[in-house]
Amino acid sequence: MVSESARHAFDEFVRARTPALARTAYLLTGDAHLAEDLVQTALFKAARAWHRIEGDPEPYVRRILYTQNVSWWRRRRFRETSLASYDDAATAAPDSDLRLDLEAALARLTERQRTVLVLRFFEDLTEVQTAHALGIGAGTVKSTTREALARLRAVAPHLEELLEVGS
Repeated sequence: MVSESARHAFDEFVRARTPALARTAYLLTGDAHLAEDLVQTALFKAARAWHRIEGDPEPYVRRILYTQNVSWWRRRRFRETSLASYDDAATAAPDSDLRLDLEAALARLTERQRTVLVLRFFEDLTEVQTAHALGIGAGTVKSTTREALARLRAVAPHLEELLEVGS
């Protein structure tokens, strides 16, 4: 039986942190629907363990988010691809163009490469923290980061100024 205060604390956490978790999930998956599923799965698992979480629950929930994403991409055998947009008449703002270019470039990475870059540069985790979150070695994080940044430079040379972090 869950206490009323625990239920209230969980509800408050969900209201306050779901938008940030959803942004991270989208960056991890590259797909809005998968991101929603990922956040819902993480929150469901956190709700079941809520009574055991001590202190700030965010690191616990984010860890679930990362590991669930890793589990999904390890099991995924077929990759869905979206069709290109047929709306040639629409024009986008420069920031939108940059965002779309970056999204397209990130989509050309492997799931592991994308996840490592999101954790390292969006979530601002260290190599050791990233390794711990994904259950891999720090050396694997370093090599995956190096390979991912090289791949981004190859597929999107026009984004070079954004990629200077890995130099």
